Amino acid sequence: MAIAELVMPKMGESIMEATVLKWHKKVGDSVKQDETVLEIATDKVDSEVPSTAEGTITEILFKENDVVPIGTVIARVEMNGQAAGAVKPAAQPQQTQQQPAQQPQPDKSVEVPYTPQNTPTIAPKGGGNRFYSPLVLNIANSEGISMAELENVPGTGNEGRVSKKDILQYVADKKAGKIQSTNNEVRNTKEDAVEQRSTSNEQRSEVPSTVNYGGNVEIIEMDRMRKLIAKHMVDSKHTSPHVTSFTEADVTNMVLWREKVKKSFEKQEGTKITFTPLFIECIVRVIKRHPMINASVDGDKIIIKKDINIGMATALPSGNLIVPVIKNADMLNLVGLSRSVNGLADSARNNKLKPDDTTGGTFTLTNVGTFGSLMGTPIINQPQVAILAVGAIKKRPVVIETPQGDTIGIRHMMYLSMSYDHRIVDGSLGASFLTEVAKEFEKWDPNRTW
Repeated sequence: MAIAELVMPKMGESIMEATVLKWHKKVGDSVKQDETVLEIATDKVDSEVPSTAEGTITEILFKENDVVPIGTVIARVEMNGQAAGAVKPAAQPQQTQQQPAQQPQPDKSVEVPYTPQNTPTIAPKGGGNRFYSPLVLNIANSEGISMAELENVPGTGNEGRVSKKDILQYVADKKAGKIQSTNNEVRNTKEDAVEQRSTSNEQRSEVPSTVNYGGNVEIIEMDRMRKLIAKHMVDSKHTSPHVTSFTEADVTNMVLWREKVKKSFEKQEGTKITFTPLFIECIVRVIKRHPMINASVDGDKIIIKKDINIGMATALPSGNLIVPVIKNADMLNLVGLSRSVNGLADSARNNKLKPDDTTGGTFTLTNVGTFGSLMGTPIINQPQVAILAVGAIKKRPVVIETPQGDTIGIRHMMYLSMSYDHRIVDGSLGASFLTEVAKEFEKWDPNRTW
């Protein structure tokens, strides 16, 4: 009797666990190869997990809403039409515990397409800010672990991040007396008291007892994605000191060129051309001249990214926001950028984004002008250090400088704003980068081909 083990798939480099949303099958149900067995969710996207074996579900090891580390066996399928009542599958976990050195037979174990890779243990990084998943922060908050203490928790995740397993192990060791409380460190008692009062106030404000809202109100519970977005936004503000610079650009040449070529472009290339790929092409050129914008911060280290992966903020049908990523945008021409932009936007609108589609971004572009806004002050998409917002394109009378003198003309104008992490991006760099992006927009060649 062959048994196929379905494991929690690896959903991206930075994702170490996923939540079981819904089981489509139950014990005793038949399943075909590539048929969806369950739906899972990460802090990025929701995904379906297919079966790579045909047979009968004999075991489901996790319930809905359980958080499961990647690589963990979540279900077992009996192959070759064997009866589900066979006792073998239930005995398998116990046998594995008794003989940990024994490896499963290749012909008796089949994994789902995403093969998890063992992540090497990375020494903890102290003295700096690290990115923590909402799950880890919630566990730390419920166990009374401060951010200062959390910074010293060893992390085995990607780039030394603290996983659920790490924080639970730390809590267990602390309760067992293996770890001394951070109160034994040399700290000012007055600062301790202030911090404790602040933490207590935050906890009371987060979990109010009974609130009487009064008046005629409607109370709506946040959905899971809205809660994650809210958490990411707050975490970003707590992590990065935000500074926002503004400028404006005359995008008349860009507007006229797109209007001239959009029909022939779509007919020849089979995809529409929007302003987004035009903006991204210009941004990529400026990033190459200012690599510090394409970076992240790890404690007191600056990580400059050699790959230029541009995230584009996209609205979902639910009204929530997601940021799919165009990988290696500097390697794509305008046609490739257009296809990538349209493909990712279409997948987002139809809830078909893959987990890897939203990971690995190094710089983000958001178009607030889509909704009619002239400008905005965007929040940095961690762990990046900058995000650029483009506003609505409006016709305005402006002064045009010519060799024959100044004149007033009607031009297509647009405001640009960029928020950046002031820990490593100073005002001079941030403003210079933004100004150069605006100049790239303005000098778009109206006679170019694509």
